[in-house]
Amino acid sequence: MSEPSSLDLVVKKLCDNGHSIASRRFSGDAPMPSVDTLSEIVEDLRSVLFPGYYGRSEITPETLPYYVGSTLDRVERQLADQINRGYCFVCDREGKELCKDCEERSRRTAREFIAKLPTIRDMLLSDVEAAYDGDPAAKTHGETIFCYPSIRALTNHRIAHELHRFGVDIIPRIISEMAHSDTGIDIHPGATIGKRFFIDHGTGTVIGETCIIGENVRIYQGVTLGAKSFPKGEGEQLVKGLPRHPIVEDGAIVYAGATILGRVTIGAGAVIGGNVWITRDVPAGASVVQSRAMHYAFENGGGI
Repeated sequence: MSEPSSLDLVVKKLCDNGHSIASRRFSGDAPMPSVDTLSEIVEDLRSVLFPGYYGRSEITPETLPYYVGSTLDRVERQLADQINRGYCFVCDREGKELCKDCEERSRRTAREFIAKLPTIRDMLLSDVEAAYDGDPAAKTHGETIFCYPSIRALTNHRIAHELHRFGVDIIPRIISEMAHSDTGIDIHPGATIGKRFFIDHGTGTVIGETCIIGENVRIYQGVTLGAKSFPKGEGEQLVKGLPRHPIVEDGAIVYAGATILGRVTIGAGAVIGGNVWITRDVPAGASVVQSRAMHYAFENGGGI
């Protein structure tokens, strides 16, 4: 009898589910969430939220209701399936009765999410207004929809955040990471962001899970709204879900490269200059900038 080939051994090792992490790739008979399908769902939603800009470009006022209706019908069915897969993905089936109502809960959540789309669209239109008003390079509102990574990332975020609020597992995080990959803007779906939010340029921006951002806030590329420390509980495991990210109040501006860490409050109308490091509260209306560089001139050996 011939010895197994090296390829056979590799296949056997890769298919071995003995490792505790690798074995969670499968949840009984339940399939995994599909990144490809979720990408299609998000693009369908983008075409409904901004019809004509995305999806079919030849939409007319007469055909718009048919297009939106058929698209949402498809999205609702696909999203319900993906939500159910997300529940199964995180479900610990050992020592626990199988969830009997997950499919119905998934369908109900998908319907409730669809009902929120007009509110999501209103929020996004306010973001478009903020991008147009806040950038002198923007010639039209449509340009910001087509071209600005801020609007693309915020579309994903406002979709993901609503699903997060409904308690959907894993799916919101996948949707937010799609935008992160596309734009370089990393917004956790748990972050709460008010109307008229604009991220100018955007690349390298990080907004953490428990951030609360008010209305009319503008930030620039490379800004981090992050956590300063991570408390540990039993077994030295990080404690999850604690409020640990900044609160940025209405009308604040944070310039490029600024780092704001911890559960600190940036007051309404405050201005945070570029490349500063903030770990304490900043009062409303205050400005925080780098210290001016000091210049020295020496003559005839002075200063030696």
